[in-house]
Amino acid sequence: MRIHIAALSAVALAVGAAACTEAEQDNAQADANEAAADTGAAAEDAGSALQEEAAQVGSAIAAGAGEVAQEIDESTDRLAVEAEEQKAETRTDEKGNEP
Repeated sequence: MRIHIAALSAVALAVGAAACTEAEQDNAQADANEAAADTGAAAEDAGSALQEEAAQVGSAIAAGAGEVAQEIDESTDRLAVEAEEQKAETRTDEKGNEP
């Protein structure tokens, strides 16, 4: 939003400068240069803020993925133990049914 306001101010100053005296044009040019500098600074600030947020989102995604991987590992370990228990129970049942 600040970028748009600064850009519009610079355009308005440039248009208004066409109908002014040389001194007024110089002042308008100085104001336009300042507005352009402000616009650049605002864009740089916005870029820095976006970069920081993107880094935080990336860290959150990585942490979440790590948690999911850990839970999958624990679940597969539990399933493997349960499968071994089931196999042992089946073998016991089969021995009990032998003549």
